[in-house]
Amino acid sequence: MYEDFYQLEKPPFRMTPDPKFLYLGPSHQEALAAIVYGVEQRKGFVVVVGEVGLGKTTILRCYLAEHDAKRLSVAYIFNANLTFKALLETIFRELSIADPPEDVVGMVNRLHDVFIEEYRQGRNVVLVVDEAQNMPIETLENLRVLSNLETETDKLVQIVLVGQPEFAETLAVRELRQLKQRVAVRSTLEPLTDAQSHAYIEFRLSKAGSSSSSVFTRGALRKIVAHARGVPRTLNILCDNALVTGLGYQKKPVTAAIVNEIIGDLEGKTRAVGHLWVRASLAALAVASVVLLVSPFWGFLQPGPGTGMKLPSTVHAPAGPATSSSREPSPLPRPSDDGRGAEAVRPIEGTAAPQPVGHRIVATKVVGDGDMLFRMAVDVYGFANTEVLQRIVAYNPGITDVNRILVGTAIRFPDVSDLQTRRPGPVTPGQWTP
Repeated sequence: MYEDFYQLEKPPFRMTPDPKFLYLGPSHQEALAAIVYGVEQRKGFVVVVGEVGLGKTTILRCYLAEHDAKRLSVAYIFNANLTFKALLETIFRELSIADPPEDVVGMVNRLHDVFIEEYRQGRNVVLVVDEAQNMPIETLENLRVLSNLETETDKLVQIVLVGQPEFAETLAVRELRQLKQRVAVRSTLEPLTDAQSHAYIEFRLSKAGSSSSSVFTRGALRKIVAHARGVPRTLNILCDNALVTGLGYQKKPVTAAIVNEIIGDLEGKTRAVGHLWVRASLAALAVASVVLLVSPFWGFLQPGPGTGMKLPSTVHAPAGPATSSSREPSPLPRPSDDGRGAEAVRPIEGTAAPQPVGHRIVATKVVGDGDMLFRMAVDVYGFANTEVLQRIVAYNPGITDVNRILVGTAIRFPDVSDLQTRRPGPVTPGQWTP
């Protein structure tokens, strides 16, 4: 979405565990080395633990992407919440072993034969269990049965268990004391330091063909790093959202103010001033509340002269007031014969007047979990500002709070090509006067 604007070859902060973007901090290097050493030296059990978002799965994917397929046979288990029998069945599928026996004893015996044959051919069998904290204790205890498959000198299967810190607590329970004793290699992931977090962002941007100095201001980087507290996943989320919002504001490089804004969004906070769609939503919500109190009909009311009721500029009334003969929302304005809309959208003070309503619909999108109108507009148009949001709301009179739209709501996006030619900048706190 924002690659062209920031001159990036690819999105640098995707949430998927792409090994090409793996940044190895000291503890990440240690964890990867522990896996490689434990497998290569046939140590049996290897355990890697780390908090949520520190990059455990990315390290696993990196190892699996780089492993020698001619020397390793890998069974990767990403859903650890399995009975021991279900685990064995999954191993059979992962290793492409046909016709597994129906009983547990038969499956273990069959695996022993397969592992012996792999060993004779100079291959090593690796069972990788991600999110190991979800594995039932009974299944973990039965893993010893597989680890008992060995020759006089080597383990026939290497078992790599990767999980969150609570997995270490699980291993400490009495029922698993024998399994814990068999863990030959253990490593713990730690959060990145501030310097490492800066290096992480720089590394990802360099992989995408750019640098941090051309994408973020120093203040923006400091705020991102401080808020992320060394968690790579949080760094990705903050940087990605900052770039999306920066694109909407047509702001390059991304500033500390934009980072503050997206941090507030992600934490569910609202600010009294300076937040484009939050101020709009408060004004719209206030009017909607008055409407519900004074009328049994849902819709927006046009205030009459002398009522003392001022309609905020972010809420747009249809051509006429709601009538008592219908409980349906008032129809959208329709274009007249001369191509102009039936009603002009009222501008926000300090901005250029938007074009009249009556434009074609260029897209219809359904609101998903976490979607915001501003970012949906950026996704459709490639930019967004006050006038764009005004036009969208004019075509969707059911929107009373642009910051909190129900999941599943269908939003119609009208043509804004006439606005795109001038792209007015974002509203400043002094300009926003609902």
